Amino acid sequence: MWAMQPAGVSSRSINAENFSGEPGQGAKASSELGPGRKGSAWINIPSGETATLADIQGPGVIRHIWITVDDRTDKGPFVLRDLVLRMYWDGSDVPSVEVPLGDFFCNGFAQRCLVTSEPVVVAPTGGMNCFIAMPFRERARITVENQHGGALTHFFYQVDYTVGDDVSGAGYFHAQWRRSNGDLPLGEDHVILDGVEGRGTYLGTYIGLASLQRYWWGEGEVKFFIDSDADCPTLCSTGLEDYAGGAWAFQDELRLDPEPEVLTFSAPYFGYPFHETQDKSKAAPFHRGMPPMHGLYRWHIPDPIYFQERLKVTVQQIGTWDHGGLFERSDDICSTAYWYQDTINRNLPELPAARLRWPR
Repeated sequence: MWAMQPAGVSSRSINAENFSGEPGQGAKASSELGPGRKGSAWINIPSGETATLADIQGPGVIRHIWITVDDRTDKGPFVLRDLVLRMYWDGSDVPSVEVPLGDFFCNGFAQRCLVTSEPVVVAPTGGMNCFIAMPFRERARITVENQHGGALTHFFYQVDYTVGDDVSGAGYFHAQWRRSNGDLPLGEDHVILDGVEGRGTYLGTYIGLASLQRYWWGEGEVKFFIDSDADCPTLCSTGLEDYAGGAWAFQDELRLDPEPEVLTFSAPYFGYPFHETQDKSKAAPFHRGMPPMHGLYRWHIPDPIYFQERLKVTVQQIGTWDHGGLFERSDDICSTAYWYQDTINRNLPELPAARLRWPR
């Protein structure tokens, strides 16, 4: 596909072979094969340290981020929840993105799964890619904090971007993680996003849910309270699996016998890529049964959700069964919200400590 290059716009790339992204500064490090022969493919992030992946002067647009790292060490199996990805725009001291690394790439529960969507792709084995455009006017800074108990000795990454772009009128990209750890009263909705004021576009949602009660867990409706909405939202789904583009409990059939088969899938704008009932962490010598865990995503790219003044997003916790119909639940829900807004959002909930983010 051929396209005209915008006047004054240049392509750049940052990784361990070119930390600055400056022209002509890549592939200088030496290996046993000689100068410039794959001498600096990764970085080491000690426990408790924060690595700066990119620090770029604008204007520009981040076009693609690729990361891969061990998902466990001898210090524990939850690396993808222990690493925190942050992004800062235009000199702000408040991160516009603050999300556990795995969850940002729709890999919740600190466990890898394949994702094949338009903005996020997780390829074999653990190649995490994001293609969301992230404009900035003056400066972009991306960091990863290692809150894991041990060092990450082989952290690979690449940030592909352009500089010189006309970003006038472009919104700032944001992503935010929240968790309701089975601690909400019955009938209280999990908050996916709140406190957003200004004008913008809601881009998408990733939800990880550990089912803490029997029977179907996904009757809860996703609600979008836009601008002046108060008690009732403007937009509302008809159920959680419906919001993720699925139907009838993500099963091959609703039946008692034989046991129905749960079907995972991944598509450009929605998916249910993760379902697991057996612990695979190998962190304890016990029976591997665990609460059923479910991961799903929905991207509002062809059907954007616009707001002019404010936005709040929630999901109900509702189940159903044959002998009582709908019932209120309190499951372990984590969520990542992705959106653009015309200003940098400073209303950021406190991120729980690493141990409090670990999956059940």
